[in-house]
Amino acid sequence: MRKLIVVNEAFRTDEFDRIRKAVSPRGFDVLCFSRDTDALPELEDAEIIFGASALLARNAPRLSWLCTPSAGVNQFLAPGTFASPQARLTNSSGAYGVTISEHVVMITLEMLRRQQDYNALVSRREWVRNLPVRSILGSRITLLGTGDIGQEIAKRLRAFLPARLTGVNRSGRNPGGLFDEVLPLSSLGQLLPETDILIASLPGTPETFHILDHDRLSLLPEMSLVVNVGRGSLIDEDALLPLLQKGHLQAALDVFETEPLPLDSPLWNCHGLLTMPHVAGNMTLPYTRERIISLFLEDFDNYRLGRPLLREVDLKKGY
Repeated sequence: MRKLIVVNEAFRTDEFDRIRKAVSPRGFDVLCFSRDTDALPELEDAEIIFGASALLARNAPRLSWLCTPSAGVNQFLAPGTFASPQARLTNSSGAYGVTISEHVVMITLEMLRRQQDYNALVSRREWVRNLPVRSILGSRITLLGTGDIGQEIAKRLRAFLPARLTGVNRSGRNPGGLFDEVLPLSSLGQLLPETDILIASLPGTPETFHILDHDRLSLLPEMSLVVNVGRGSLIDEDALLPLLQKGHLQAALDVFETEPLPLDSPLWNCHGLLTMPHVAGNMTLPYTRERIISLFLEDFDNYRLGRPLLREVDLKKGY
């Protein structure tokens, strides 16, 4: 019998059962595990893997298709990651927009309304009520990336009109008409001086590596807020740090160039920075897990019927 291996520590028993019930009648033996190492003995003849670890790809010589439950695929891009030369890769882009967009709204408001400072005051039992705060209302917002995550963020920020939403992508196209304007990446330098809140959700590719370097970060107006929920490689942290320390910029970062963030990193206690341990896109939200499974089952039907896989990744481009 053909074999599907599912590995996901976040999936509950009923979620594993949902996959079994959908796939088993199609002639597949479905084996489910919470840990990658537990799945290793079953990988020799696995045809499909639904899991996030490159360890699985390296130990599946007959693999035809791997679907990762994550949106990012960097762990699969190194040469030699796949033991099977014919293996195809898909991701779960489209599952994380809701949870990440809610995270963005939360941390943006937390920074603008000085929640960290009020927490510190309250911890010292000081009753201070008049710290100057800012608003999303009327802000000039640039969304660096207009994919599923950028679009879901834009939908939620629309509630704060008349904030101005400008998208930035490769094509300059306006998906769903959600943005007031969409400009190509080549226009980013001209747009940054007119940006109060910069929200980055781009994937990590050679093209986007340090796209926010010293020159571009320095173009942002004083006290602009930088929010990164894409990949840590988008921002040159060595360039960002002095701008934060001088009070020129503020930032809320969920992703970093090195994770976990090293214990001696100055980013841990940098004033004007809200640090989060890569939790915006976790699978803790039930809706996210439901979407991940639905997207996989959709492409499973495409796979068995010989149709194109909807979220197939170009291993050379990295997306």
